[in-house]
Amino acid sequence: MSTSRNPSDPSLSGLQALQTRRHLLKTSAVGFGHLALQALLGQESSAQAASTNPLIPQQPHHPPRARRIVFLFMKGGPSHVDTFDPKPLLDRDHGKPLPFDLPRVTFAKQGNLLKSPWKFHQYGESGLPVSELFPNVARHVDDLCVLRSVYGTNPAHGGALLKLHTGSDQFVRPSMGSWVTYGLGTENANLPGFITICPTLAHGGVNNWGAAFLPSYCQGTPIGNASLAAAQAKVKHIRNSRIDPSLQRRQLDLIAAMNRDHLETVGTNQALEGRLNSFELAYRMQSSMPEIQDLSSESEATQQLYGIDDPVTEDFGRQCLMARRFLEEGVRFVQVTHSDSEVQWDQHSNLYQGHTKNSAEVDKPIAGFLTDLKARGLLDDTLVLWGGEFGRTPTAQGTNGRDHNPHGFTMWMAGGGVKGGYAYGATDEYGYYAAENKMHVHDLHATMLHLLGLDHERLTFRYAGRDFRLTDVAGRVATDIFA
Repeated sequence: MSTSRNPSDPSLSGLQALQTRRHLLKTSAVGFGHLALQALLGQESSAQAASTNPLIPQQPHHPPRARRIVFLFMKGGPSHVDTFDPKPLLDRDHGKPLPFDLPRVTFAKQGNLLKSPWKFHQYGESGLPVSELFPNVARHVDDLCVLRSVYGTNPAHGGALLKLHTGSDQFVRPSMGSWVTYGLGTENANLPGFITICPTLAHGGVNNWGAAFLPSYCQGTPIGNASLAAAQAKVKHIRNSRIDPSLQRRQLDLIAAMNRDHLETVGTNQALEGRLNSFELAYRMQSSMPEIQDLSSESEATQQLYGIDDPVTEDFGRQCLMARRFLEEGVRFVQVTHSDSEVQWDQHSNLYQGHTKNSAEVDKPIAGFLTDLKARGLLDDTLVLWGGEFGRTPTAQGTNGRDHNPHGFTMWMAGGGVKGGYAYGATDEYGYYAAENKMHVHDLHATMLHLLGLDHERLTFRYAGRDFRLTDVAGRVATDIFA
């Protein structure tokens, strides 16, 4: 039996020590070389991953005020004169004819002026007025930048939804979430850059979150749809019970290799490249998506904050909490849609019943969402946008409803570098037309992009022989709302 000895033992002869040192260096050199090779291969692999993953973060055009955005979309058109834009003259002149001309095109026949069924009260240090419909959101009024002079061009839901989401009500164009993803990428390679939770399938449907001619990776990823309860809104088939991840990885590598050979023969093929990128993203999502969508890890207090313990607020509360989790994990653009197949915010009749129901479903979850973002330090660099595709008329439709009104309505922003407790612009004294600091939908988009660090005139994509952008050939940044 042999025994080993310490090479530094002084009893070793000089020759023995030299041979031992040579052996040590020889064997160590092999190890060092192996480590160096592994490092080089790792760098090459990372570089290759960056080149094949188009969703890596991109540099903005200028220092951003916000890093991410969430759009709380109220489908159907909430009434601005009943929520965030009080009109005392409307109350005074209730039942009288509108004292100026109606628009050339209206969606339905309109009657006389109809006062709001709800009282407005001032809140916060700013004293901004909010109606009785939103008592919980009202407590956050000092964080809100209320945009009272937004206007569009289309009085129909389909055209107005497309205008708001894509900047065009006549042609298929990329959605604003797709433009943001194209310009900035995402901060989490294991998740899509653009997620829409429970989107409506009506009035433009997928075109409201589609990428159109932008690269396919800019497409919004829907989680459920408006006809499903939020508790059922999951990414389908996120786990494969029959094939383990290592085998999936080998399959994807084989598919990618065969298609790379094909691309070398035929040249660029965006559809094929987009499909391969979608395969890779779907594979990576398996490690992140199930955990993010599992709300059971949230504390009871947090779930109560969002109203998940109340059947009235549970559905929208789940959507808002899911949105916060996606934002926290680096998703760049998240949309949350409040919609249903019966009421929505489209009260051509039964204004009181419909708006009471809708506001009760979203008021507490939105307030909880703002509270949670602020507590986690996310509100400062997260832009929150709230609103619908248009507002409602101050005139009555029938006896107790309001018609569509794209000519002047209210949206609001919070966080993301905008002034809190601030009202921007104004409609006329009855709330029909945008009158002061008018903000067209293109201006809204230009301002949103600027807050995210993107110049709307530079964020372009060449297609069919011309450069396209979200704001078309218009758009003015409303710098007055910046903090």
